[in-house]
Amino acid sequence: MTREGRPVICLAASGGGHVRQILDLAPLWDEYPHFLVTEATALGRSLSEKFDTSFVPHFALGQAKLGAPFLMLGRALSSLWTSLRIVLKRRPDIVITTGAGSQVFILFWARLLGARIILIDSFARFDAPSAFARMAGFLAHHRFAQSEGSARSWNGAVAFDPLKHIDTPAPEKEDLLLATVGATLPFARLVDYVAAAKEAGHIPERVLLQVGEDGEGGEGIDGVETVKELSFDAIRQSLTKAKLVVCHGGTGSIITALQQHCRVIVIPRQFALGEHYDNHQVEIAEAFAARGLILVAHDQESFAEALEKARNHRPQAVTTDYSEMIAALRPIVESVVPRRSGTALTG
Repeated sequence: MTREGRPVICLAASGGGHVRQILDLAPLWDEYPHFLVTEATALGRSLSEKFDTSFVPHFALGQAKLGAPFLMLGRALSSLWTSLRIVLKRRPDIVITTGAGSQVFILFWARLLGARIILIDSFARFDAPSAFARMAGFLAHHRFAQSEGSARSWNGAVAFDPLKHIDTPAPEKEDLLLATVGATLPFARLVDYVAAAKEAGHIPERVLLQVGEDGEGGEGIDGVETVKELSFDAIRQSLTKAKLVVCHGGTGSIITALQQHCRVIVIPRQFALGEHYDNHQVEIAEAFAARGLILVAHDQESFAEALEKARNHRPQAVTTDYSEMIAALRPIVESVVPRRSGTALTG
């Protein structure tokens, strides 16, 4: 791929919902030379088979909060130099990022070398900007929030709410429960709840249980298939068949399930239990539950109750429609003049 007089776009997003939101913006960036920077999760590796992709190490400030400050510092230093090598080699004219922590040095070096930075805060933030948006916002030329509440607390941000109900026929469903811990972190509590409920007879459906690269559980239980990872395509195929979905509180997992008319039970990760860097998944789950879109469980008892309610819960199909945001982004992208017209993007 060459520049051919067009600006080169770097698509910068960490794992899970962040990179899924970048994919939703494809009608904008697919017209231009582009490359993806993400983390080497199962999702990231599967996307590298389709897109020109570079990987940066995962790190987040919350790792220090959970008692691993030296791990955070080591990965941050590695990310600093890895990001510099990527930016020096690829010389993007524009960076479009949906966060989070692992992408901060991509923004820093790209801004230092003259790229225009478009920062789109996570859909997961309804009431206030994320820590990434607050930390990296000064590097951005353009700030986009995905809720009015978040935009009000983030100076200079423009708000576009992409959540839309859809009226499409439900796909033919099977007696399948898909349980997934997401692409980045293990989540033993979710795995344990599902395995215990299956053994107790609360889940008559066949169970596909994705436990994560370092996770385990569910092995040897009749009717449970345990896998470490599922590619993006495999997740979507399973969701078309699954009646029920049990997932962590990541927006990517929730929205992808709701798009396929699934009944969704969310078990949000909790900071107090050392499961995540903060309680944003609790905030996400409560916001979706308030709209009547999902059921939420915080312990084994409430999970059993949610399973019972889910079977009588009429699923509401929703999706994310980024057409309005794309329309606002398009003139920004079109206004950028490439700095090295005709220079090879790769190689």
